[in-house]
Amino acid sequence: MESIELDAIDLQLLDSLQRDASLSNVALAEKVNVSPPTCLRRVKRLIEGDWVERQVAVLSTDKLAATLGHGLTALVEVSLDKQGSEHLDAFEARAVAHDAVQQCWRVSPGPDFMLVVQARDMPHYLAISQTLFTQDANVRNVKAFFSTKRAKFTTTLPLPV
Repeated sequence: MESIELDAIDLQLLDSLQRDASLSNVALAEKVNVSPPTCLRRVKRLIEGDWVERQVAVLSTDKLAATLGHGLTALVEVSLDKQGSEHLDAFEARAVAHDAVQQCWRVSPGPDFMLVVQARDMPHYLAISQTLFTQDANVRNVKAFFSTKRAKFTTTLPLPV
């Protein structure tokens, strides 16, 4: 696929889509002041050009809490004993494959990884930690921070629109 350069309309479309991907094509076209066929063509081009990774529904944690409980969010620092690329890749693959890991970041300096882990409760977190951290002799240090309040959560990237 050929590389495309983004213009102001493309940036407005991307910004609108990341805030509400459920907008109809007509509503989206109206929002960025283009015709619906132009809007549809541009959005298709942006999606095919991999500017949009995926479209998802962000679930309400407050509504789910009534049914499933509030759960436990942990921000976890992980340091490996050996930092060769094969060791980093192996831990990363194991972390991203685990459903409880919502985010996995390689970081520097400091720990090798920062994870955001969602667990049902502390026993569930313990099971996750045993799978991810204690079964691998290469994990040197784990430091977990447990969320007491989420002040902000967003999936939007700041765009110059």
